[in-house]
Amino acid sequence: MVGLGVIAAVALGGYVYLVEPLVQRSRDADSLAQAREATLERRRLLVAERPRLTDELQAVTRQLDSDAVRLLRGPTAPLAASELQNFLKDVTAGGSVEVRSERVLPAVDREGLQEVPIEMTIGGSIRDTVAVLSRLERADRLLTIKDLKIRVAASDQPRDLVVTLTVAGYLPPGPAAAATSSSKEGN
Repeated sequence: MVGLGVIAAVALGGYVYLVEPLVQRSRDADSLAQAREATLERRRLLVAERPRLTDELQAVTRQLDSDAVRLLRGPTAPLAASELQNFLKDVTAGGSVEVRSERVLPAVDREGLQEVPIEMTIGGSIRDTVAVLSRLERADRLLTIKDLKIRVAASDQPRDLVVTLTVAGYLPPGPAAAATSSSKEGN
């Protein structure tokens, strides 16, 4: 009886300390192998997409290079604002409108591009005002009209308008803008 008890204890101990750990290691190895195979397959698919992604990157880069011509030039926002002011003076000089005031507004960061807005007030007839707005719309620069207020110049002259508009041009990020944004992120 004692011998049978010792054999049973040895068999039970052998199962608990030898067989069960080996079975558990085998299960862990199987699940780990499946996870590694799935990761390997995802990486193979990603590597297979590399030529397509490279082509897309080149296409987007070409598109950005062709669209960069429409952005304002100048290493800083004040120089770009000066360029935009000169452009707006050229646009308004083509018509018989009177530029009553100009004001450069602070530049704003818009997801990597700097928006350089200028507020100007012009006065003139309806036809001339529409012609100026049309020339702004067809400009070779990337411009947006952020705000537009139209009012009659005088109640006795309903055909003369005073228009206050905010025109914004865009400046690509340069070394100065990148350094400014990186120093802000560091703080």
